[in-house]
Formats: sequence, C-alpha cells, structure tokens
Amino acid sequence: MIQTVQQSLLIIAVIAFGTLLTRALPFILFPDSNKTPAYILYLGKTLPFAAIGLLIVYCLKNVSPLAAPYGIPEAIAIGAIVLLHLKLNNTLLSIGGGTVLYMLLVQLAFG
Repeated sequence: MIQTVQQSLLIIAVIAFGTLLTRALPFILFPDSNKTPAYILYLGKTLPFAAIGLLIVYCLKNVSPLAAPYGIPEAIAIGAIVLLHLKLNNTLLSIGGGTVLYMLLVQLAFG
C-alpha cells in the first residue's frame, strides 16, 4: 500500500511524539524533588535479572537435546559466558564473547 506524503508525515509525527513521551514520562512522574517510591527501587533491582532470565529461556526454547547438534554449541557458549564473567566481571565482554563463540561454533564446527 502506497501512502501519501501527509500520511507518512502523520505517522512520523505520532512515532516521534510516542518516543518523546516515553523518554519524558519518568521525569514527569518522578521529579527530583520527590523521593523515588519503594516499588520503583525494587523494580530497578529485580527487573534486570528477570529480563536476562527471560532472554536465556527465549534463546534456548528451540534447542533439542534429542536432535543434532544436541545443544552442544549453546552449552559451550553459555559456559564461556559464565567463565568470562567470573574471570573478567565485564557483562558486555562476556555476552559479546559468548555470542561470537556461539556464531563461530554454529557456522564452522556444527554447521
């Protein structure tokens, strides 16, 4: 479906407004003059771990231990991520290194 210039501009304006609103809303709801509510502090401490757990489950949902390659590349990459994080204590480097290792394993060793 081809859109007119006015339709395209309206879509861009709505998306820009939505983006601006989502960026400004926390500052509007929780100004510096007020104390941050306890439940927001709680969510700030627990949600990152929940998000990582959700990503792990999502990434491993289609891995079958009964079909080749039996989840071996995933297990090796997860082990590398854990070891890198324990040794270097750098989340970005751990995830990046594990991702690169996984892609190499899938493309070269188990492809």
